[in-house]
Amino acid sequence: MTIPNPYERDLGGRAPLEALADTPERIRQLVERWRDDQFERSYAPGKWTARQVIVHLAQIELALGTRSRFALTQAGYTVQPFSQDDWISLENTVDAGTALAAYVSARRMNLAMWRTLTPEQLNRPLMHPEYGEIDVAWIMAQMAGHDIHHLRQLETIGA
Repeated sequence: MTIPNPYERDLGGRAPLEALADTPERIRQLVERWRDDQFERSYAPGKWTARQVIVHLAQIELALGTRSRFALTQAGYTVQPFSQDDWISLENTVDAGTALAAYVSARRMNLAMWRTLTPEQLNRPLMHPEYGEIDVAWIMAQMAGHDIHHLRQLETIGA
């Protein structure tokens, strides 16, 4: 049994490809004029800073884009889980500009791939230890909602 996309509510019924295409630009426009100190602000006590959120978005773009590629090229692929909190600590010295550039660039590459996928490829199954059997389209929808979730956090920081 597949667990529903945890970011379905954030996606709000939008087409995943549409959201995946425009959210990075919305984030870029939001933060492009921020001072360095603004990136070290958090949206709530004890939560990630804006810089960490952007680093996280870049990491997720790399990880879930890679998951999609593995699923598309390896029959019976099973996802390797990871701890986002452990990952975020690996890029403690990465500045927000570098992370944003990585996120935007990796997204362009992922979009180029996703836009060419056939319905059969989008429905290609893979196994996730937490969510059960999912498919590439599920990953796309998860990423699209995840982006919007973090965009809202950045909007709170920037307000």
